[in-house]
Amino acid sequence: MDILLRHESVSEYNAYNNHETLHPLVTVVDLSKAMPRRGYRVYFGLYTIILKDVKIGDLRYGKNNYDYQDGTLVFFAPGQVVTIESNGEYYQPQGHALAFHPDLIRGTVLARQMHDYSFFSYNANEALHISEQERHIVLDSFRKIQYELERGMDKHSKKLIVSNIELFLNYCVRFYDRQFLTRDNAHKGILERFETLLNDYFMSDRPQAIGLPSVAYCAGELNLSPNYFGDMVKKETGKSPQEYIQLKLIDTAKEKIFDTSKSVSEIAYELGFKYPQHFTRLFKQRVGFTPNEYRANN
Repeated sequence: MDILLRHESVSEYNAYNNHETLHPLVTVVDLSKAMPRRGYRVYFGLYTIILKDVKIGDLRYGKNNYDYQDGTLVFFAPGQVVTIESNGEYYQPQGHALAFHPDLIRGTVLARQMHDYSFFSYNANEALHISEQERHIVLDSFRKIQYELERGMDKHSKKLIVSNIELFLNYCVRFYDRQFLTRDNAHKGILERFETLLNDYFMSDRPQAIGLPSVAYCAGELNLSPNYFGDMVKKETGKSPQEYIQLKLIDTAKEKIFDTSKSVSEIAYELGFKYPQHFTRLFKQRVGFTPNEYRANN
């Protein structure tokens, strides 16, 4: 497991998977043709989307396992290191993969939109679980790209390949929206834990010690990636995690303001603000009154 493989080019990725290179910047790979392998770590220098057809052990990013099984899509962006754990046993890969170098899309509309596909940073434990119908759409997208690779390059090839990649990624956005709905119960559990986390945080001395809770901090405490956590909270509540945190902060502040033995500055420091005027500005934005006005009115 100490060996780190590096897939920094399409040709390297193809060679590892026993696949012919038809284009230097993009490939669609049938993983069943790869040689049997066992656990390893791999660095991706490519955008890589893998449709897994078999469960082959644990797939880890950092310290967390991907929530993946048969028939799931996982997404890797350039710069990510992933660990495949197979308990030392060899396994035969099954499934398909689409991999493309960032240079393929450089200068295109898709390049400017890649940051919108936040699932490339769902790096903790949420793969995309697809239905059989969705699987057909994924494979059809892969076939169209493969067709362009096999017919030879002409002046239309790059535009058609990039367009098909963009269409595929937009389908994945839809599939994730569906998954957020079908996993509603699991997400409600996360929201309840998020609520408890914030309550416990503001009741402790942590705000004074380390400041206001960040989205990244909350996501880490819930064992989720910041992007997945942000998208899930937005889908479930209509608010971003930052807005949710601020609402909890304001609710806590309102309670504290009724304690007239404390000044507004003392309350601001207790809530994690370095500068009381920042607290006053946020409170007025959210409530419509300054803290002192709110105290006087109530």
